[in-house]
Amino acid sequence: MTTTLLADASGGPAAPPLPPVVAPNHHGLSLLYGWLPVTIQVIAAIVLLLAIGWRGRRWRYLWLPVCAVVGIAAASWANWFTTSQGLAGNPAPAALWVWVGLSGLALGVLALGWRGAHWWRRGAAVLAVPLCLLSTGVALNDWVGYFPTVQTAWGELTAGPLTDETEMSSVTSMKAAGVVPSHGAVVEVDIPDTASGFKHRTEVVYLPPAWFARNATPLPTVMMVAGEFNTPADWLRIGNVANLFDNFAAAHGGNAPVFVFVDAGGSFNNDTECVNGPRGNVADHLTKDIPPYMESTFGVSAKPANWGIVGWSMGGTCAVDLTVMHPEQFGTFVDIAGDMGPNAGTKEQTIARLYGGSEAQWAAFDPRTVMAKHGPYQGVSGWFAISSDAPTQWKGAKAHPDAVGLGGRDGAGNPGDQTEAGKTLCAVGRQLGIDCAVVAQPGKHDWPFAVTAFQASLPWLAGRVGTPGVPVTGFPAGSAAPASPGGPAASVAAGTNPGK
Repeated sequence: MTTTLLADASGGPAAPPLPPVVAPNHHGLSLLYGWLPVTIQVIAAIVLLLAIGWRGRRWRYLWLPVCAVVGIAAASWANWFTTSQGLAGNPAPAALWVWVGLSGLALGVLALGWRGAHWWRRGAAVLAVPLCLLSTGVALNDWVGYFPTVQTAWGELTAGPLTDETEMSSVTSMKAAGVVPSHGAVVEVDIPDTASGFKHRTEVVYLPPAWFARNATPLPTVMMVAGEFNTPADWLRIGNVANLFDNFAAAHGGNAPVFVFVDAGGSFNNDTECVNGPRGNVADHLTKDIPPYMESTFGVSAKPANWGIVGWSMGGTCAVDLTVMHPEQFGTFVDIAGDMGPNAGTKEQTIARLYGGSEAQWAAFDPRTVMAKHGPYQGVSGWFAISSDAPTQWKGAKAHPDAVGLGGRDGAGNPGDQTEAGKTLCAVGRQLGIDCAVVAQPGKHDWPFAVTAFQASLPWLAGRVGTPGVPVTGFPAGSAAPASPGGPAASVAAGTNPGK
């Protein structure tokens, strides 16, 4: 069930919901539910117990405790590193740290228990290490929802073909001939980094059937940004949104926006937060490299009202940040569980890691500071998608007064509090003319939630960016005007910097 917390009641009729996404690569053995994840972990535990065994007194009272210390140290270090680096959007489940610890234990048993062990126990020790590591991966995947099924994981790891994927030469020929397919096409593109110098991976474009028609009206474009750990094709491979787009286009005479799936990292684990800094000039790539390429290569509209940005987690932060920074380029955004602003830990850590120590650069990319400096906006609208589930609180760690999200814990004992971020940013934005809503639905901070939230926003998004044949709709029913921001948000709206 979807609930609108903050919205503009005058935004027009609410859009009808789309049918659920039916993703071919999501059928098969689930890695999130059912028997397979439990079976993997049970087998790992049994094999580890066989590897440990009872053995002799020296093993039980000397070497086994040493192995246990190794496991505890591994789990403690992983927990510390995840927190200190700002990698966690929500507290990790205890099972993850248990399996990290058991993996360390298994390594210790293999190394310290090899001598004098029977051949079959040695074999169990060898098997226990990969099985415990696999179980750690299962626990990690259960936390983030990155691989819904075995098939999805295999497709990602082997870089298998995407839904609707074809060659650029094929779509070019079909466009020239005016051949309109029954579904959209997905093509890989190598976008020059002329303006940014950002060394990025291959990016991907979805073209709806209407794009292929002769003398077609220039279509709007939506930029799709994934989370912190990502590949440009994640929205397509994990969420299988090409199928969603095909369904949407089929219901609207072949019309849908053109979608470009961008690379905001340059590598899988490079957390850039879409800013310009030591980790790459990503903001320049997204604003100076991609729009001109899309306009010249695919003939999309250059009007800011016809450009939107969608992002999830880190990408959600990017979506709102780039829009408020560049309203002359983007008119609409969907922020799915993003944070208050770009962050890589506490404020001090963020300034050092993302901006090379420049507090001026931090302010230049902080959404609240940017909005206050810009003043009133015109023609900008945004959808903040958050979870309606009660947030899991961090325990045993105090909030940092200058924390800005994730590892910084937002100064409230709860990391990456996307609910507070959405409410605050929308309230500040509305004071400055941005038409926005905070829309809640059940789910945790994972890919299934991201895809469901995006699906709910798609009819609204397509209408707002001016897709031919798609009506402009309002936010979901139950809207109410937001309260004026208080605390740091109020100070930013008044033109002061809460970080000082």
